[in-house]
Amino acid sequence: MSKERRAVKKRETYETKIEVEINLDGKGQGDIDSGLKFFDHMLAQLAKHGGFDLMVKANGDLEIDEHHTVEDIGITLGQAFNEAIGDKQGIARFADSHTPLDETLVRTAVDISGRTYLYADFVFSREMVGDFPSELVWEFLKSFVNNAKITLHMDLIRGTNCHHQIEAVFKSLAVTLKRAVEVVSDRMPSTKGKL
Repeated sequence: MSKERRAVKKRETYETKIEVEINLDGKGQGDIDSGLKFFDHMLAQLAKHGGFDLMVKANGDLEIDEHHTVEDIGITLGQAFNEAIGDKQGIARFADSHTPLDETLVRTAVDISGRTYLYADFVFSREMVGDFPSELVWEFLKSFVNNAKITLHMDLIRGTNCHHQIEAVFKSLAVTLKRAVEVVSDRMPSTKGKL
């Protein structure tokens, strides 16, 4: 691999101002400030277990609701991921994982396909964890998938502690993405010749 796969993306609306930088070939370091402490913790898990260097700076209308900030971070991170992955030459493309966290188990499968699809089967045990509404896990994933241009399937197989449930989702996503973006050959992983 001749260069690091990295990208910087910015998004500014009347509701949010977001900046994201990602290096897919990093050391798992995170510099995260979304304005939501629990979400910062989850994005740090994504960086650490994905082996990505990730910077996220967000200023959103949290006085109204958390939704705009979480959604727009998903959009911006997805765009950065898609740009950083480049032409996808030589990547594994497909990956899956079963990721436990104590009593919780999450199954994830991904295809870095250029086609967007999200299936997520989650029933979380609480509405809030700290300052974060659990329903926004879906909104983040939907925004990320649509802008990263990937296919993602996730199942919360078991778990009772909502913190563990959400954290296992983010860790499982990280582990699976790490495997999918690994450069394993010099060939395009598609019979079409491009992804």
